[in-house]
Amino acid sequence: MSKRTWQPKKLKRLRKHGFLKRMSSPGGKNVIKARRTKGRKRLTVTTGTK
Repeated sequence: MSKRTWQPKKLKRLRKHGFLKRMSSPGGKNVIKARRTKGRKRLTVTTGTK
């Protein structure tokens, strides 16, 4: 039997989708801004509990 597609790694997840990664590009800044405007509780992914 083969492995499942999703093999979670916290650090890899943060480096790809985390706050610093978002803020490092103009498009990412737009994402953060849009989520703030919409009033999202979580702006980016976290490793903590939801």
